[in-house]
Amino acid sequence: MRPESARHLEDEAALQPDPEVVRAAAQWMARLWSDQATADDAAACSHWRSQRQEHELAWQRMQAVGQRFSTLPDAAAGQALKAAPEQMQRMRRKNLKILGAVLLTGGLAAVLRHSQTWQAVSADYASAVGQVRTVLLPDGTQLVLNTNSAVDVLYTATARRVILHFGEIMVTTGHEDRLPSRPFTVLTRDGELTPLGTRFAVRQYEHGSSVAVFEGAVEVRTRRAADTDGVTALRVDAGQQAEFSSQALGTAAPLDGNAGNWVRGLLQAEQMPLAELLAELGRYRHGVLRCAPELAALRVSGVFSVSDTDRALSSLTLGLPVQLQYRTRYWVSVVPTPEKK
Repeated sequence: MRPESARHLEDEAALQPDPEVVRAAAQWMARLWSDQATADDAAACSHWRSQRQEHELAWQRMQAVGQRFSTLPDAAAGQALKAAPEQMQRMRRKNLKILGAVLLTGGLAAVLRHSQTWQAVSADYASAVGQVRTVLLPDGTQLVLNTNSAVDVLYTATARRVILHFGEIMVTTGHEDRLPSRPFTVLTRDGELTPLGTRFAVRQYEHGSSVAVFEGAVEVRTRRAADTDGVTALRVDAGQQAEFSSQALGTAAPLDGNAGNWVRGLLQAEQMPLAELLAELGRYRHGVLRCAPELAALRVSGVFSVSDTDRALSSLTLGLPVQLQYRTRYWVSVVPTPEKK
């Protein structure tokens, strides 16, 4: 006999919520599962559900599937999860992934798969905005997660895989004593990277990925058997970097002067356009950081702290014809300095 919840979902198929509403429901669900869930979050979610019937329908569909594995914690349960042992945290993440797999069989697949909130909560390891986090894996491999990044780690009897969902990581591969050694790979949306005893960084962009190699070498393959030019793999050696997409491999080029500096909390600019500099600093802070269009191409050189972006922004006013306009702490615009009369 099929579960009542499944029949209920079918009966309401004609009332399919708007994809953006489903996305919002997924984000609320992920938020209440997170370690940072508070009573205010629970109240805000309840308010959102009461605003429109479509909101409540999307929420109930999420719950109908989720209840097969675990009920969503209320604020008190969320607080208890914060103090739970690591084993309980791993179980929670496992349940979230199972829930995600079940949802992939229904109409929630796309919005769930692409929700960074959901991916961050269900990932094995994640970093918050402005946080740089170091993780040591069982084989001795070290991962450093840059701001707002999420990875899953899948170690089996035959392979070692790190899946970068979004953000950026620095990888220093460990050495396995076991024979035969299991191959180590890093996967992004765009391809697969196989290191050869190395230290390298991988970044996932909205449209593409990049790799920077500091020691050893990395072999890059796209998600296709070969890229659009028929190339099957690209070797990137120490001192080189490359960009690639799911369909095309780029070419290896010398390392950018700023490559890897984020591990030390620094951003180095060498004649960098101001708009590009602000986009990079914006990765490390919440809110809106805007650049006046007439200043976008202004070239900037210097070393900036990504751990104190307010200080970094203030330093721009010391050597450039710019000033900062604060609407709020989280809404900052960089605009031209008014001409003196």
